Amino acid sequence: MVISKKEWKSALRWTLPVMTGYLFLGVAFGLVLNQAGFSWIWAIFMSAYLYTGALQFLLIPLLVSGMSLWETAVLAFMVNIRHLFYGFSFLDEFSAMGAWKPYMIHTLTDETYSLLTGLETDPETDRHGVMLLVSALDQFYWVAGSLAGALLGQAIPWDLAGIEFSMTALFTVVFEEQWIKAKNHLPALMGIGAATLLLVVLGPEQFLPPALVATVGLLLIGRKRGWINE
Repeated sequence: MVISKKEWKSALRWTLPVMTGYLFLGVAFGLVLNQAGFSWIWAIFMSAYLYTGALQFLLIPLLVSGMSLWETAVLAFMVNIRHLFYGFSFLDEFSAMGAWKPYMIHTLTDETYSLLTGLETDPETDRHGVMLLVSALDQFYWVAGSLAGALLGQAIPWDLAGIEFSMTALFTVVFEEQWIKAKNHLPALMGIGAATLLLVVLGPEQFLPPALVATVGLLLIGRKRGWINE
């Protein structure tokens, strides 16, 4: 896959909102990791190999407390189960990217998924090349932020109260941009409706997996009946 300057410019433009959020949140993760007694090498390893955002923050107290591998695996599955549904949208495109398919799957975070689903490229650029760069740049921002935070934490004390809301704010901005661009808002309304209803019924600890299943079911029904265009 040959990537030109046009693909680079396009990917940089698309990832700018994620860059600001990922650098900031990455720094926060590095700081928290440092305060827990882990070196900067752990920041690079976890952000490059795990690259799971919220789960990385949750893993820090688990590593300190010595939770069993089985319990950690179950928690990781529950936190990241939504990514199973993300992949359905890109089965064909990722398969067409050949050897890059495993990497594209690995880097499909919430924010990267949002960018890829709304990605618009002109005929002169390689869409798959832009997709690859978007995924790689997003991960680079996260790793760079994590490393910076871990190094800064060794020299400067930080107050991290409220830092966890930054990822929610970032995802809200990405969702708003997609809402403005979309001609049909029914898929988004289906997801919001299903999530809200199940949040009220099941509570914040249990609603996510059923909400994802319900949303997929509603989207399949909507597509079959012609309410949602491909």
